Amino acid sequence: MISLKKILCPIDHSDCSKEALKYAVSFAMRDEAKLYLLHIIDIRSFNESLNAMPTQIPDNETLEQLRIKLLDCIPEEMRDDMDVEAIVIQGIPFVEIISTSREKEIDMIVMGSHGRTGISHMMLGSVSEKVVRKAPCPVLIVRQPDQKFVMP
Repeated sequence: MISLKKILCPIDHSDCSKEALKYAVSFAMRDEAKLYLLHIIDIRSFNESLNAMPTQIPDNETLEQLRIKLLDCIPEEMRDDMDVEAIVIQGIPFVEIISTSREKEIDMIVMGSHGRTGISHMMLGSVSEKVVRKAPCPVLIVRQPDQKFVMP
């Protein structure tokens, strides 16, 4: 049987990432694995063009508040029984997920998928798709239960 020691769960606070967190917590509790919660502040959102006002990059206090918000995703009574670490970093989401999984020697990544198709998929790309292709470990993609599959 496969035993997981380290699980990475990227969280963007969307419904699909919250659904993935349920799976990550379940696996972590079952195997007594360390759970890493990862939130990435997408640096591409900081537009510094001449025509737009630059967005302020978060300071250390804001990063700490985001880290606490990550930990709050898991009920405190469960958190006391688990080894959980919250990480907040800035970068390009799929790159940071891959980098963190290598750095922390993660056994499995559990993440949600927005399930975008068509133009929105082409324009935004799929973080989950890129992670699946490039990850150094298995990746479990969790979709929202009410998401319907439509035949192309």
